[in-house]
Amino acid sequence: MQSARAACVPAPTALPLENALRPPLRRVTLVALAGCSAIALLTAADTRKPTTEWVARPSEAARIARVEAGLAPVALPGEEPQRMSLQRWMELYKIPGVSIAVFEKNALVWAKGYGVKQVGGTDPVMPDTLFQAASISKPVSALAALHYVEAGKWSLDANINDKLVSWKLPENDFTTKEKVTLRRLLSHSAGTTVHGFPGYAVTEPLPTVAQILDGAKPTNTAPVRVDLVPGTQTRYSGGGTTIVQAMMVDQLKKPFPRIMQEAVLAPLGLKNSTYEQPLPASLASRATAGTYFGGKGVEGKWHVYPEMAAAGLWTTPSDLARIAIEVSKARAGKSSRVVSQAMAKQMLTKQSESFGLGFQLEGKDRFGHGGSNRGFQCSLTAFADSGSGVVIMTNSDSGFLLMDRIADSVAAEYGWKSYVPRPEVTFVQMDLLARLKGTDATLAWYRSMKRDDAAGKLSPNDLNNLGYRLLREGQQGDALKVLKANVELYPTDANAHDSLGEGYMEAGQKAEAITHYKKSLALDPKNSRAVEMLKKLGAQP
Repeated sequence: MQSARAACVPAPTALPLENALRPPLRRVTLVALAGCSAIALLTAADTRKPTTEWVARPSEAARIARVEAGLAPVALPGEEPQRMSLQRWMELYKIPGVSIAVFEKNALVWAKGYGVKQVGGTDPVMPDTLFQAASISKPVSALAALHYVEAGKWSLDANINDKLVSWKLPENDFTTKEKVTLRRLLSHSAGTTVHGFPGYAVTEPLPTVAQILDGAKPTNTAPVRVDLVPGTQTRYSGGGTTIVQAMMVDQLKKPFPRIMQEAVLAPLGLKNSTYEQPLPASLASRATAGTYFGGKGVEGKWHVYPEMAAAGLWTTPSDLARIAIEVSKARAGKSSRVVSQAMAKQMLTKQSESFGLGFQLEGKDRFGHGGSNRGFQCSLTAFADSGSGVVIMTNSDSGFLLMDRIADSVAAEYGWKSYVPRPEVTFVQMDLLARLKGTDATLAWYRSMKRDDAAGKLSPNDLNNLGYRLLREGQQGDALKVLKANVELYPTDANAHDSLGEGYMEAGQKAEAITHYKKSLALDPKNSRAVEMLKKLGAQP
């Protein structure tokens, strides 16, 4: 069983789930920005190299070069650190395209595209190339919801069921005294279920929002329900954001993409953003195509997300930068195009363990969000006091392996004092070692690390995630090596046995798969997936 990454971990600790929250991190057609003296720099046609730039000042080009040269080096056990170019990192992780935008003092200063829009293609990533924003859709949706709070359409603290019409959230023992409210939904403290959404292949039928919330066919996720007392815990819930979408459509009686266009996108002049799902044919030629681990393209180029508020935004790094700039300016009382200063301050004040209203918060002025849709990874980091930040978007499931490294280099170049680089987590170290030195060297290193792990900092999730990455990339033999080592080193971990069972099942080794699924179930009698897989294999649980 692939490990579920926690909603609020300080750095990736598991392979990204669809729409999973990534912690906040730290563009050939030209994009004209008001008030800027722009120049365009076109490079050679080799799409493995940066193809385009947009810069506010000629001097910014030197800073871009230093950012590209300043990526943290490869540090392998027993070897001298070695620096690699951004393009080499992209090749290593099999990421076809990357797009970056950097802003300072509430102004966009540069944007640049790297690589290609689709694996195997030649069309370059450009400043106005569209990416799926995945869960960064959530704080942008929150802006619209808060805009209408101030317009008197609904309240932050009333029972959300009072404003739901086409569907009602079932009440239960958890909601007897405490109610699900918009404030709690936007801060992931409403007790609602369903972490994220896998989306739908372009050929699949799409469910209605009501069907999604009830888990009814053709929906591919569980019903959205309350299983914690609202207001008592922080737990990331894309399902909760989908309730907000339903409420806004019920109350405003307009399609959700139109609501977002009128409340946020048009007022901010965002011409390269839309919540339309499926993506209109007129925009498809400007969009990137998603890529799985291992470099295989997503069938049909991307998945469709009727859960628009939670995962449906198509946009660019520059447009996301403009949104972050607007929030910072509103908080400072310098703009009110979407929300007032008072509301912006609420948005950037902790409402739960790590969330404001929509954004994840760190420190006194850092806000942002991350996103993970099928074949896409992205991240937004901003600093409200200085009006600075960076947006990174990739068209690959592997994007999260590279984004922190880029953000660290940007922050160092621009001297962001509030930015604290995150320690590289064990899985990222292992993944890099496996790519450069192979599986056997990685397992030998991990075993030596575990012998010295008196504090118990290592986790079976590390090997589990590496095993799944190899399995998804078709490296079945190496995947089984890793998953078997996980069971050997963590014999009482139910999830390790479940994952090895899956590895054996994919390898056609039925008896071994049954053995480990049964072992997983014995260790965790609540593992319903093991029951399901044993039945599929024709064995009794």
